[in-house]
Amino acid sequence: MQLTPRPTGTPVTATYWASHAWLGTHVEAGVALDVAGGRFAAVRTGVETPPPGAVVLRGLTLPGLANTHSHAFHRALRSSVQVGAGTFWSWRELMYRVASLLTPDTYYELARATYAEMALAGITSVGEFHYLHHAPGGRPYDNPNAMGEALVAAAAEAGIRITLLDTAYLAAGFGEKPNRHQLRFSDTTADAWAERAAALRGGDHALIGAAVHSVRAVPADQLATVAAWADERGAPLHVHLSEQTAENDACVAAHGRTPTRLLADHGVLGPRTTAVHSTHLTAEDIDLLGSSGTGTCMCPTTERDLADGIGPAAALQRAGSPLSLGSDSHAVIDLFEEARAMELDERLRTRVRGHWTAEALLRAASADGHAALGRPEAGTLEPGAAADLTTIALDSVRTAGPVPRMAAQVAVFAASAADVRHTVVAGRHIVRDGRHTMVEDVPRALASAVAAVYR
Repeated sequence: MQLTPRPTGTPVTATYWASHAWLGTHVEAGVALDVAGGRFAAVRTGVETPPPGAVVLRGLTLPGLANTHSHAFHRALRSSVQVGAGTFWSWRELMYRVASLLTPDTYYELARATYAEMALAGITSVGEFHYLHHAPGGRPYDNPNAMGEALVAAAAEAGIRITLLDTAYLAAGFGEKPNRHQLRFSDTTADAWAERAAALRGGDHALIGAAVHSVRAVPADQLATVAAWADERGAPLHVHLSEQTAENDACVAAHGRTPTRLLADHGVLGPRTTAVHSTHLTAEDIDLLGSSGTGTCMCPTTERDLADGIGPAAALQRAGSPLSLGSDSHAVIDLFEEARAMELDERLRTRVRGHWTAEALLRAASADGHAALGRPEAGTLEPGAAADLTTIALDSVRTAGPVPRMAAQVAVFAASAADVRHTVVAGRHIVRDGRHTMVEDVPRALASAVAAVYR
């Protein structure tokens, strides 16, 4: 069988042969994927042996994964925030300390190493929720977008795609000026944010989107400015939503309505918008998100690391909100764990098994995540799609044993990022046999980059 190719106007530049591939609904053995112009020109099934010159991918080949929500600099917090007790709010103080230390150069090195770690985990595209804009004290750099451009360059050097979600972060809370840490984040007004963000430029690997940090960080009368900026450009718009009950209580006290209702009333919700976390919602909130087609990005490893709670992901999806996944604070970078955790957390909450199939969870980790990042052409293994893929081993101690037709279940419920053997982005082999082809020693790069932050 051969899936009908789409004319590309360019010759085939590479062929990858997958011993097994997940094609969205089932696993096929012997699949050849022809690449032309950075897209799949043809997907041929029933190819029992590798065609001459094909790159062999042994294991289960999946579409490249999408990490819909990332704060790259949080990677420097891994393990250091695990001492003692506390809440999200005490963790935030530690995060502020790291944010205060970064420069464009150290930010670039840390992001490059973090994005390389993502590539090793099978991630081909990241949504970077970027609010660390200015120098300490809030003084703009000579290049006002030096920090954002460092992230775009870091993704290029790590070989992955990025949607830079330039974030409006203007206030410390409802009616409160930014504190001394938050001065680095603030453009003072949404109009000033929009003027700076408009100067950002994307590229083949980079899209520019927007974000509202949260309803506490953007005054209500300025939310529409951010939404309009994204709407004019057809760009993705993301927002942290109801991660903490304290934010909900403060919003009701200030505005007499929930954060979700406030966003709806100011035109922020809609099909190009993704709400991140959505942990503590009312029934009306869920209906507002679902009926508007607003997506939801769940970040289970961060939400449990920060003791946020378990969000109503299943109810949101039933209401019409597409689900995607993110590693957020990078307590771990493992989209298989995020997918597994969404199902298992829901099992703990409801004491019922089987809220999502393995196939649905893989779609959340791939196609639906790419769509949330403004790349609807990515996330599938089919002609015309972006030639992004990842291959996991089916012979590791975690994955060995089950028959290949159950490989999708193995990927979600047993595999980890350590099982990734290959990652391909736009037809380019970024991770080969478990080694990054562009960043020679990723662990060393991470160690060096984290040490430089604290130096």
